[in-house]
Amino acid sequence: MEEELLNGNGGGGSEEVSASSATTAVVVLSIFVAVSGSFGYGCAAGYSSPAESGIMTDLGLSTAEYSVFGSTLTFGGMLGAVISGKVTDLIGRKGAMWFLQIFCIMGWLSIIFAKGAWWLDIGRLLLGVGVGINCYVVSVYIAEIAPKNIRGGCSSMNQLSVSCGMSLMFFVGNLITWRSLALIGIVPCLVQVVGLFFIPESPRWLAKIGKEKESEATLQRLRGEKCDISQEAAEIKDYTKNLQELSHSRILDLFERRYAHSLIVGVGLMLLVQFGGNGPIAFYASSIFEAAGCSGSVGTTAMAAIQIPFSIFGVLSMDKFGRRPLLMVSASVACLGTFLAGLAFLLQDFHQQAELTTILILSGILLFSAAFSTGLGGTPWVIMSEIFPINIKGSAGSLVTLVNWIGSWIVSYTFNFIFEWSSAGVFFMFATICCLIVLFVARLVPETKRRTLEEIQVSMIDLIQ
Repeated sequence: MEEELLNGNGGGGSEEVSASSATTAVVVLSIFVAVSGSFGYGCAAGYSSPAESGIMTDLGLSTAEYSVFGSTLTFGGMLGAVISGKVTDLIGRKGAMWFLQIFCIMGWLSIIFAKGAWWLDIGRLLLGVGVGINCYVVSVYIAEIAPKNIRGGCSSMNQLSVSCGMSLMFFVGNLITWRSLALIGIVPCLVQVVGLFFIPESPRWLAKIGKEKESEATLQRLRGEKCDISQEAAEIKDYTKNLQELSHSRILDLFERRYAHSLIVGVGLMLLVQFGGNGPIAFYASSIFEAAGCSGSVGTTAMAAIQIPFSIFGVLSMDKFGRRPLLMVSASVACLGTFLAGLAFLLQDFHQQAELTTILILSGILLFSAAFSTGLGGTPWVIMSEIFPINIKGSAGSLVTLVNWIGSWIVSYTFNFIFEWSSAGVFFMFATICCLIVLFVARLVPETKRRTLEEIQVSMIDLIQ
């Protein structure tokens, strides 16, 4: 039945240029409001590094206590991931964004008024829950409202916003106190809360819950009054109706054969990217540079400076070159970067050419950061938002997001132990995994550029039949 969904429309999804190619002010505003939550995620992720010395001095925290504070964001992210799909399906994409900001705002307030480690940890945990939901809902919302010809670029605005938030925290954090820095973190939360009053709900979610008239009206608003949306609306309606007849979105539905390819791609990408070393390199960049004899402040400042331009390049490249080429090229560059970093520490172990070691570690980490900002950071989330059918998107999204956070915690927690055992070996491990990403994408990941969500999902099912 699923294979016939598009055929019933005469293959019209690929012909409908006028409606599904339209870019309107409503789409632009909706994406801006959605990614303001991702900007807040970047602020939360980047807060702990510049705030470290101030918090430890003012509140008298030990290194162990501050480590707990920093890592609590990851545990909160796991909790948010578990509920993200169900919340997004129950109360809608807009409702989920409002819901997550309750946690984020409460988290920032807890940090601002903290008098000890306990309130800091509670605030960081609440922030984690909020950003854990955000990782899923923003990607899904943008994918469901954006025209197919620019959907990749719109979705990759998510990673650009995260990078901007992290860079802002790093630069401003050197100039103001940690409590003032936390106040800045609340600003994007408030922007999203207010902005949500002015943007529409996802037309695909409205169709899923049976509100067909509202779905069509929303789609018309998104595509523009002069666009003919009849074919796109019919495609969404028919596909959603037939999928709901087939399944009722139980968690066990994820493991049915027809969803196997989507699940392997979503889970596999998230695990490989996390095990490729992004978390440890981002969290411990300063100590990595210093261990290699390079200035930590110079290295981290350079990292922050290159994230934004390369994230912008990723946004511009997503729909021009496609998801697969962007992933494979960025993974190849990340492989080279981590290999150079491993080579730097290998030379250091043999007490060879300190100047060359410094050049190699700086070049390697910056190459990795550029690669992650360009493709590895945002593209897996874009693909995740595109490949799962609407009837299992909530459960699948929760699972994939949870896997992402668990992978992040495992690699970040074990990095220091492995780094002490073999500083060169850990980076050669990262290089090997980045190489595996290239092979994984080449073999299993589909190209989704310029295809409707319904076309993508049907093709994923066809591949295993």
